[in-house]
Amino acid sequence: MTPVVVLVGPPGAGKTTVAALVAERLGLAVRDTDLDVEASTGSTIQELFVDHGEAHFRRLEAEAVATALREHDGVLALGGGAVLDDGTRALLADHHVVYLEVGLADASRRVGLGSARPLLLGNVRGRLKKLMDERAPVYREVSRRTVATNGLTPDQVADAVLSGLQHEEPTA
Repeated sequence: MTPVVVLVGPPGAGKTTVAALVAERLGLAVRDTDLDVEASTGSTIQELFVDHGEAHFRRLEAEAVATALREHDGVLALGGGAVLDDGTRALLADHHVVYLEVGLADASRRVGLGSARPLLLGNVRGRLKKLMDERAPVYREVSRRTVATNGLTPDQVADAVLSGLQHEEPTA
């Protein structure tokens, strides 16, 4: 069992929204590892960061990703920082990973300046730019394909993801 596609990208790229649209169109289940972590702990990601720190959250996230990659056969959305873990990157090597690339202006608009996302507290736009600059090479490293989301609706991004799946050569 393996996901049909795994979506990665920074906050505001639309991973959760696009994953749901792609899954719906394919008639498959959708799964989001951030939601898996929240469900397993009974806490929000923000609470986990505040109460236990980022390192604790990242351990939980890596476990959630490994479980989802092993058990889920639909469409999978990963949390924006999941690719920072070496083990996660190694696991992703055998999967169809699509990087949803987004520019700073679109990402800022999508996450909102009053974001409750723990890594974006304070100067949301400045923190988001730094995070995107640091992570972009890692997103590219783990993905087979990049879909630029700037100026596109979620439906258009889902179309692009699906188009890539249909044109991808099957792997043996």
